[in-house]
Amino acid sequence: MSRYPLTLLALLALAGCTSTSEAPQALPPAPAEWNHAVSAAAPPDALWWRAFASAELDALVEQGLADNFDLAAAAARLRQAEARARAAGAPLLPRLDGSLGASREGRPGGDADVAGNLYGGGLAASYEVDLWGRLSADRQAAEAELAASRFDRDALRLTLSASLGETWLRQVALAERLRLAELNLANAERVLATVQARQVAGSATQLELAQQRGLVAEQRRSREALRQQADDVRSTLAALLGQAAPAEPSSAALTALVVPSVSAGLPSELLLRRPDLARAEAQLSAADADLRAARAAMLPRLNLSAGASGSGGSLNRAFADPVYSLAAALTAPIFDGGALAAERDRAAARREELLADYRQSIVAAFADVQVALNAGAGVETQWQAQQEVQAQAERALQLAERRYRAGAEDLLNLLDAQRTLYAAEDQSAQLRLARLQASVALARALGGGWQAATDE
Repeated sequence: MSRYPLTLLALLALAGCTSTSEAPQALPPAPAEWNHAVSAAAPPDALWWRAFASAELDALVEQGLADNFDLAAAAARLRQAEARARAAGAPLLPRLDGSLGASREGRPGGDADVAGNLYGGGLAASYEVDLWGRLSADRQAAEAELAASRFDRDALRLTLSASLGETWLRQVALAERLRLAELNLANAERVLATVQARQVAGSATQLELAQQRGLVAEQRRSREALRQQADDVRSTLAALLGQAAPAEPSSAALTALVVPSVSAGLPSELLLRRPDLARAEAQLSAADADLRAARAAMLPRLNLSAGASGSGGSLNRAFADPVYSLAAALTAPIFDGGALAAERDRAAARREELLADYRQSIVAAFADVQVALNAGAGVETQWQAQQEVQAQAERALQLAERRYRAGAEDLLNLLDAQRTLYAAEDQSAQLRLARLQASVALARALGGGWQAATDE
């Protein structure tokens, strides 16, 4: 009996040498402050797209979140993770199995000593004592993977809503640019009619007529290129909505959309705002638990079992005089070709990989926010300057056309004025789109008002 305490002390010492806890790892420091941040604005909320004040966009995002197949697949993966978490917790509880059987024996000669029916049944219970926390670590790993799947679904929802918003804004902007192209084409055709009339009257040359016809053809080409882009965007939007047919053209006006003002908050708060960072942290927690389980698997296991069984010539006599059994077994790996050690090393390397990924995700998140803030500030400055560019281009075209009709200006200046105005109007539409897309990018980089759910 004196050997048993010594054996137990040896096992405890082995456990203390093998299952060491991980030291905390330093994470990348947060920036002291954001550049180009808007302090008076509010942070994005869970329905951030409503800040654009478009009922069409609101309905589109709701439809996409309900019908997108990638999001449906993420929901199915979440249910799989929930089932795995339940299965991982089952070994922590005792297992009970029951059996019931019947047999008949006899001889062809009819020997009554061996002929007859036999009924039997039994119950068997087994339980593994979680000495070193291996089973608990398996359950914790599964629960962390469940949390990671939930955060992955939330990250996909944020990505989908942002993609829907950006694509829809592109559709609206292309419709505006196409409208401007139509107006400029009509204006170019009107000028062409003037040049043709002047050429017939002898006050314009064939060269001027050819130049204006070339400009009209160029405007038509630009219009058709925009139409192709608009058709492509409708197909892209349809894929996000989970439908095969192209999406319907938008009826929204680009100039009617509100440019949201979003606050980035404190840089140190970003780690709690983004679901992708929460997913990376949950995956790292799962790797920690897997490493603990792999280390505990190298230690002895204690299994307890109990059973009761009986038999009889009739079913009501099968359990009249049952036999029970109790057993305990301690098993330990002695030689497995290094399989358990290899699994431990794999789990350790996997944890190092996920820790590096987590750190990189944090750095990338800070960069996403700063890039979005830079874009918002830069585009706003360009937009203010572009207003003057367009105003002067409109005035220049009016003067050039008036002087050309009066014969005081040649066609070359008029052509330049037409091209300059069209380019200015098109650039204004693109900058208006960029302002709106910068708000989408900032809301996405800040997590879109995401909060970790605790009751799912």
